[in-house]
Amino acid sequence: MVGGADHTAWVMPTHIVAATGIVLNDAGEFLMVYSPRRGWVFPGGQVEVGENVIDGVRREVMEETGVEIDVGELCCVASNTCTHPGYNGVREVPTKIILTFIGRAVGGVPRPSEENTESAYVPAEAVAERITSPAMRETYQAYLEYAGRPVYLEYVTRPVYQLRVKRLI
Repeated sequence: MVGGADHTAWVMPTHIVAATGIVLNDAGEFLMVYSPRRGWVFPGGQVEVGENVIDGVRREVMEETGVEIDVGELCCVASNTCTHPGYNGVREVPTKIILTFIGRAVGGVPRPSEENTESAYVPAEAVAERITSPAMRETYQAYLEYAGRPVYLEYVTRPVYQLRVKRLI
């Protein structure tokens, strides 16, 4: 017992940490990936155990697109605070923290991967119309509004998307 409380039943909170890259090339086009499950999104994914977040976003972008990036500013911190039943042996998918960085492409050519069927540079004027995920729309809006201070978003995606908090941090 610590401080008089019985902690034998206490479960340490678990969060998935993910990193996303809003990556632009020299022509000002945005690197995006397409998968039938998620539609068009910015590349990213879970940070691995023992990996730092900057290396995680670089690795995820490279794995998903074949593009090497320089990682710049953090423009958005998002908390998906819902949990939901897991799959493939995972009992429950926990709360997720997603850190979105602005990046610059420095090498490679977009190509599909095991996680997506297409990777491409998308002209700025076509990005918003391609994004169908409400959470990704909010992240893109945070990028557009970025003026030196990251945006914090809190939302749930299940049973339906609901934005709960949006503010500068």
